Amino acid sequence: MSDHNSDTAARHRVRMQRKKAQVDAAIARADQKKGVLLVLTGHGKGKSTSAFGSVARALGHDLNVGVCQFIKARTDTGEEAFFRQHPNCDWHVLGDGFTWDTQDRTADIQSAERGWAIAEAMLADAKYDLVVLDELTYLLSLGYLRADRVLDALSERPREQHAIVTGRSAIAPLRELADTVSEIKEEKHAFHAGIQAQPGLDY
Repeated sequence: MSDHNSDTAARHRVRMQRKKAQVDAAIARADQKKGVLLVLTGHGKGKSTSAFGSVARALGHDLNVGVCQFIKARTDTGEEAFFRQHPNCDWHVLGDGFTWDTQDRTADIQSAERGWAIAEAMLADAKYDLVVLDELTYLLSLGYLRADRVLDALSERPREQHAIVTGRSAIAPLRELADTVSEIKEEKHAFHAGIQAQPGLDY
């Protein structure tokens, strides 16, 4: 090995040793075990997809999962077809469709209230290890549900229960309550180029 390659390898080894020490120290400091509230927001594609990846991961560990899909009314998605078959997954489609389709605020609020009653029960039930509240952010930003009611249910859920909230424009109090917030940014989207939504990729 040349002197240059030897020096490069030595510098890399020192950097990785420092990095390992930092990571090991961070792991040692993480001494709490509790349910985590994760908010997936932003205008980029992949918020619900990420949440459903967590559903798959939880089911792989034989955990019990509850899914509440707000806003969306379609029941032909690949994720529902797959996960609804799993005995440890309770799946609820609770919306009447996108607000620009329904065009009826009163009906949308009533639908949100009915759906939230199901979600609220899940958040109070320790049998659920993970509860996914898909598109919930819209019900808060549009004022369909009282924010204090939602935030209280999330705050008071069983200590070991995880919850994932998805949707654009997550309100500030929800972000503050969350343990983890991921802002997903759109750089490009095939739809804007006239490409149709694809089964298996988009739904």
